[in-house]
Amino acid sequence: MCRKKRVIKKRVFLWLCVAIVFMMAGCGLFRTSGDPEALQEADSGANSGSWEEAKTTPYGKYPELVTYTLGQMSGTNRSNLPDGDTYENNAYTRYLKNMLNIQNKNIYMETEDKYNQFINVMVKDQTIPDILVLSERQMLKELVENDLVEDLTDVYENCATDRIKEMYDSYGGQLLEACTFDGQLMAIPETVIDHGPRLLWLRKDWMDALGLEAPETLEDAFEIIEAFVRNRMGAGEGEEPIGLVCDTSLIGTTSSNYSVEPIFELFGAEPQKWIEKDGRIIYGSLTEETRQGLAQLRKLYEDGILDQNFALRTQNNIRDLVVDGRCGAFFGLWWAPNNPLMDQIENDPDAEWEPYYFKSSKTVHTYASFRDNKYVVVRKGYEHPEIVMKIISVLFDYTRYEAKDADEVNGYFALNVDPTARPLVINVDYNEASYTVTRNIRKTLAGEITASSLSAIEQSYYKACRNYIAGKEISKQDWAAYKSRLSAVGLLVDSNYQTPKREYLAETDNEIPQGLKTLEKNTFLQMILGKQPMSYFDTFVEEWYSQGGEELEKRIQIVYESQ
Repeated sequence: MCRKKRVIKKRVFLWLCVAIVFMMAGCGLFRTSGDPEALQEADSGANSGSWEEAKTTPYGKYPELVTYTLGQMSGTNRSNLPDGDTYENNAYTRYLKNMLNIQNKNIYMETEDKYNQFINVMVKDQTIPDILVLSERQMLKELVENDLVEDLTDVYENCATDRIKEMYDSYGGQLLEACTFDGQLMAIPETVIDHGPRLLWLRKDWMDALGLEAPETLEDAFEIIEAFVRNRMGAGEGEEPIGLVCDTSLIGTTSSNYSVEPIFELFGAEPQKWIEKDGRIIYGSLTEETRQGLAQLRKLYEDGILDQNFALRTQNNIRDLVVDGRCGAFFGLWWAPNNPLMDQIENDPDAEWEPYYFKSSKTVHTYASFRDNKYVVVRKGYEHPEIVMKIISVLFDYTRYEAKDADEVNGYFALNVDPTARPLVINVDYNEASYTVTRNIRKTLAGEITASSLSAIEQSYYKACRNYIAGKEISKQDWAAYKSRLSAVGLLVDSNYQTPKREYLAETDNEIPQGLKTLEKNTFLQMILGKQPMSYFDTFVEEWYSQGGEELEKRIQIVYESQ
């Protein structure tokens, strides 16, 4: 009992420390902008331009160093930053300091899996740093309702370049509208580029060792994975072979691998999405097609094709299985060579991975969700709210398309430095950026266009791919660039994959309350594991509706009919 009290007191003390830090930030005690004493250790850079020019243009440089406090979402392995670089001193921050005369001061750092809980503390305490990236739209709504963030309408108009505005336009007007309240733009949203469908990544060297041909259908792929398990590929003495790994969420986001959407798509199912059917909006997890997808997953589990311990694994645990060479099959997005496969190749240079795309013949009219988007907000009262738009304009327009001195910044792409190394952990680009990059790299390799005509990011990937093809002193980064940009995205381009039109249901996040999410996850896992019969799906649907789903669906229907 005494030990329990000490633990509780310790936790309370830690939370008080966190709260005090952010109260100080909110009161401006951490702000060093314009404070000569606080800037003594910082190089203010060459004075150029005026305060007015800096505040009203994308690239205008501040006459004095402007330091802003920041809540930083950090990445694993220090975001793969080169030795000596930090989150406050790296290629991004150095370039921004040189061009704009600004410097971030990180008063809070946490990895993505723990980031939200600390952001919630800040939001509840109404103490936020000067600049903050949110990962949930609900948090944005709460900050706006409590008048804690700045109106960025004029900031966007004055400090976003024409190209940046064009990028946002490529997603349709609803992306910016999601951040607009009473006609005021209260946050700058991330643009989540189209990452395409999930691909099946298979160990090609294992297939060759077993004399297996490339799969033409998903059913063929299941037979290959079954052969991996039967022949104990990747399993050491005393270890159980691992089949198709699977995240317990079943459906992934644009920043996750190991989900199983293609299995549901076999039956035309779209779980965890709002879909249009017969003129009505329904939740895709409740359909007969989803039941069929669950039945297929259950069969794969019974046959030993699906990882027998998938229900016990976390994302990090699954990643370890891949990196350690124990797993030879998973569904992932085109960027999987960057994470986790690059680390696996470093451990085993003889490993060969190949992506396969199984195009679904069944299409369902789905509505997009804002759940993958992040939002940049500025603390109410901060004297330089324009700074966020200037950072975006410099990093996502100038360094990529115009700068002649941004080799270090753009070199980060080839080095596989994670986006969490940026002061603003977001990306802004055209909706079809991935496919455009691949097409242009191919044209350059074929001699149809010159390398000098490529954007900076395209040049970085082109050099890495060219080096891989040449086969001289190939780095793991060269391999990852080639496998992601040419093998994976190239597969989608050759398959004539078309970026779907993004449609949102206005005035709603399309999100499901946590209670209903938990009900769905627990039910689906029990059905796949055989702990509940397939007929239990009907019980799940009834419970979903009775526990708030019916009212939720009615609200969504009203929104749909009003559009």
